[in-house]
Amino acid sequence: MTSPENPVEPDEVTPEAVAEESATAPAGPDDAAQAEVVDGAPSSKEAELTADLQRVSAEFANYRKRTAREVVDARAAGKAFVVGELLVVLDDLDRARGHGDLEAGPLKSVSDKLDGVLKGLGLEPFGAEGDEFDPAIHEAVQHEGDGADPVVGTVLRQGYQIDGRVIRNAMVAVTDRPADASVQSAPGDS
Repeated sequence: MTSPENPVEPDEVTPEAVAEESATAPAGPDDAAQAEVVDGAPSSKEAELTADLQRVSAEFANYRKRTAREVVDARAAGKAFVVGELLVVLDDLDRARGHGDLEAGPLKSVSDKLDGVLKGLGLEPFGAEGDEFDPAIHEAVQHEGDGADPVVGTVLRQGYQIDGRVIRNAMVAVTDRPADASVQSAPGDS
């Protein structure tokens, strides 16, 4: 197939042939864009593409931030759900502790481990006797007095929160602050 006049087969490409084609090829759109930029002012197409790139970059940055927040929120919600389901077990262990069943033995170590794990997850109890009554975090099931200065009287069920987020409201009996306690706090207020 090769003749002495044409030693190169038609399918073969030599560097000389590529150089000849590029020298004789007409100027393409890239050459025209380079010619416009050479003048010193970017073309309107380049400005449009730059604006599009900046917009897409900003959208992607916002997307990354939003998904990072969503991941954190999903983890917090998952943690709150699991801990919320374990509160029933924690209530039973607290009742057993109140009866003295957790003074020694295998249940004491299980209770201590569960308390340690839940505290490690950020679980914090609230709703102690004498605390100011806050309807946002306390569930009043009984009230004694006129309601002038309500405080938590008896805690019927402990309330819990994780990272400031209430998992379960404290169930409490509300009483009025004794008159002598409000008199004692009045001189310290001034």
